[in-house]
Amino acid sequence: MGKKVYLKVVGVLALSIFMLVSFSTATKAAPIKLSYAFFAPSRSFPAVQMERWAKEVAKRTHGKVKVNTYPGGTLLGAKNMLDGVVSGVADIGCFCPPYMPGRFPLMEAVDLPVGFKSSMVASAVTAELYKKYHPASFAKVKVLTMFCCAPGNIMSKVPIKSLKEMNKLEIRGTGISGKYLGAIGATPVAMPMSSVPESLQKGVVKGLISSLEVMKDFNFASLCQNVTITNGPTTSFAVVMNKKKWNSLPEDVKKVFDDLYDEQCYWTGKYEDTHVKDALAWSKKKYNVKIYKLTAAEYKEIDGKVHFMVDNYLAKTKKAGLPGKAFLKDLYKLKAKYEKKFGK
Repeated sequence: MGKKVYLKVVGVLALSIFMLVSFSTATKAAPIKLSYAFFAPSRSFPAVQMERWAKEVAKRTHGKVKVNTYPGGTLLGAKNMLDGVVSGVADIGCFCPPYMPGRFPLMEAVDLPVGFKSSMVASAVTAELYKKYHPASFAKVKVLTMFCCAPGNIMSKVPIKSLKEMNKLEIRGTGISGKYLGAIGATPVAMPMSSVPESLQKGVVKGLISSLEVMKDFNFASLCQNVTITNGPTTSFAVVMNKKKWNSLPEDVKKVFDDLYDEQCYWTGKYEDTHVKDALAWSKKKYNVKIYKLTAAEYKEIDGKVHFMVDNYLAKTKKAGLPGKAFLKDLYKLKAKYEKKFGK
């Protein structure tokens, strides 16, 4: 073999080896790592949905993206979650818009006492309303999904079988739920959820209003052997991503995230509703919890007592130049649509 031919063969082999090594290195490139923060414990349903989303992303990107989750406020708390994502402390965060009164004025309608009876319907309505209106209040982040907890109902140490028996009763409730309790005759007491067990034991409060999975998740069934169905306000959640980090993602990864928007919303709503049913069944079996429903006339009376909250929303959004009236009209229309699709 001539020297020139030999050198040419060696060169081709070297180039082939280089390309092979380069391809192997590229295919084994380090995954894109993202941090995802949530403020409540890992057993809470929003934290469960967080873990599910992280696993789905890893699976659908074939390991190209790895999401590290931080539940329980280990990275960001409830009050600084959104700003922490905007500033890049976490790449992704799950927060509650109603925890920030006035900051998301148009979307506040979904947390009003509009008669949602399930997380599934409330979540689907909220997610679709966001897609239609894209409120400017979310402009600093990329919204990955939205969902709601089940409607708030009352857990109490004493039986509440009628609206009259709720009169002046001290019930833990904050924000919109506190206003709701005051409107229907109870005495709302604001406090962190972590303070509720001790306050129940000491008699500072006689109960609380919340979605009912907490009967099992936080063992409130051991302290409250009575549940009164009021179908009060729900609480909306938004999963948001740092805008700069979102813009840095490859297009195929962005598509995976976008494709999960509705699916994750529906999965979470179904999970939450099933979890509530399971928690009630568990509470009945373990603590003999009793469940009470009010009369049709009493539910109608409640609607009349709390309607001022809807009126206030309409007045406030009108003053701010926001389409609150159209938004609320769409909300009721979508509520009927999804109740027909998923059941109430």
